[in-house]
This record gives sequence, C-alpha cells and structure tokens, in this order.
Amino acid sequence: MLHRPLFALAMAGAFCSFFPMASAQPAAGAAPAEPKEVRTWLMRIHDAASHQNFQGTFVVSAGGSVSSARIAHYCEGSNQFERIDSLDGQTRHVFRHNELVHTVWPMQRVAQVEQRDLLTSFPGLLQVGDDRIADFYDVRVQGADRVAGYEASVLLLRPRDALRFGYRLWAEKASGLLLRADVLGERGQILETSAFSDVAIGVRSQPDTVLQPMKKLDGYRVVRPALTPTKLEAEGWTLRQGVAGFRQVSCIKRPLDGALDAEQGNGSAPEVLQTIFSDGLTYVSVFIEPFNAERHLRESQTIIGATQTLMRRQGEWWITVVGDVPSATLRSFAGGLERRK
Repeated sequence: MLHRPLFALAMAGAFCSFFPMASAQPAAGAAPAEPKEVRTWLMRIHDAASHQNFQGTFVVSAGGSVSSARIAHYCEGSNQFERIDSLDGQTRHVFRHNELVHTVWPMQRVAQVEQRDLLTSFPGLLQVGDDRIADFYDVRVQGADRVAGYEASVLLLRPRDALRFGYRLWAEKASGLLLRADVLGERGQILETSAFSDVAIGVRSQPDTVLQPMKKLDGYRVVRPALTPTKLEAEGWTLRQGVAGFRQVSCIKRPLDGALDAEQGNGSAPEVLQTIFSDGLTYVSVFIEPFNAERHLRESQTIIGATQTLMRRQGEWWITVVGDVPSATLRSFAGGLERRK
C-alpha cells in the first residue's frame, strides 16, 4: 500500500483528536488568497519539512484510534536523514537516507529495504510548478495559534467541489514547519488530526542515528520488493474519464505481498499495479491485481477517519482505491477504469 509520509498532507498521509479545537478564527472580511500567495505558503511548508532539522513526537488521531511516533529529521547539504520510531503497537523503525528507506521490525527480525522517490512529499504537484490548487480550494489565512509551544500561522483550505476534503494547517511562523494538519469533512468537522505534541526545531544534525542502524541488518531477513516503473496504458488500462483536479504522478508494479527477499529475488511473485493520483494536497492510490476468490471474498467500502477504501471486482481483476477523499471520489476512479487489452 502507499506509504503515507508523516509530513505530507498527504501527511497526505497515514491516526478525532485529543487535541482541543484550535482557537484561531477566520479574520473578519478576510479575502481568499491569490494563487501565487497560495503557492508561496505551501512551498514554504514543503521546504521546511525538507530542509529543517527537527525532532519530536508526532500524533495522528482518526476514527477513534490514536497512534504516535518519535520523528527526527536532519538535513546536511543535499542529503536528508530521517528516523521514525513507532510508540504504539508493534515495534517498528523507519530509517531514510534520501531515497533509500529501511523499515525494520525487531521482534520479527525482518527488514524491508526500498528505493523510494520523493513523489509523496507535500505538496506533490507544486514541485513541478502546478499552481492549480486555488482552482479547487478556497484558501484563507485564519490568523495565529499555538501548537506544541510554538506560534503558528493558520491556513484554511476549503474545497470548491464535493470531490475532496478541506484542510486546516498550522505552520510555525519562523520556519514554516507544519506543526498540525486537520482534515475537514463537508460540515467542517474534523475527520483526522496529525500534530506534534512536542517538537524541537533547529536541532543539531545527527545523521549517524539514521545511518548506523541501516548498516546493522545481520540476523535479519531482508526483504527487497522490486518496484518497476510503468504506465497505466502500458499495462492495458486507461482512466476513460479523469477526476477533476487529480493528475497521475506515479505508476509502478510491485510484488503483491512484498515478500521477495534478497535470496528469493527471482521476480516470480504475483504483482500488483499501483497508480497514484494527486491534486497537489492529497493522494488517491489505485491498486489493480488479478482476482483471487480465496483472497477477495467480498466487495466492500471502509472508512477510518479521513481515509476511505473501496474494493470491488471488475471482470478478472480486483480493484482497490484508497485515499483521504470522499467516497464519491473513490467511486469515480473505480468506475472510470477500463481494461483495453
């Protein structure tokens, strides 16, 4: 499944909050932000997540469940180092050096090693000069508030249609680092909150806390899932009608169960096609795999916080669509898929 980075709002994504509702209120008579201003705000948030040194405890609350993790991010020149340690449930560590990511489960003595690009960093399409966010979201500055002891500017993004959710973002005033992000339903209710409960910004870089564990995989079963770039059309599929605002940003084939390890790497495992679409703020992942009656027992739709999942059969194929979007958007993606060969 799509890895949800902790700093994408697509942070797009992906844990109702035990944080109180923010006190910030819309400024009287505040006018919508201009597209250029929107881009400046969001790129500042994106750049802070990529180029600031920070560490803290990050909490995601959604659908009645709460999960937390310790996060450390360091930047030295063009190199980025990140460590994420889960604090709830199964012990898991994620270490990232640029595009190389190690996910380690110590109790199982399993490590997954992947080469990932940065397409899922926030905001996805702004990195290639797409300024259309203001076409699909009404963006307003809502004043100031405090999060984790820091003064933050508050930005409200309300959708202009029923195909996406709204967002409220808290960006630290001095650095632009995203301190909190709420996903908002059609009535303005909070569907999901992601926030630092504590954070230190501008800390000393400690890349060895990331690099050293990545070198210590002796005694682990190392899994290296093969990710093959491709195109939806090259695999015999097309989205006959696009979903307004969303553009395809990635398409790969990967092992169905992610079980190919260093010794098994013979490419014999069944594969799933994963295509990612983004409107610049959030992501929708479409997974296509051969139908298997033993695995695919029934069609279903589930909702956990802001994240919705739709699973259905299409001929000899099984379609899974996942995203922090309304159910109508998932149905549009699933219904628009067409097999051409």
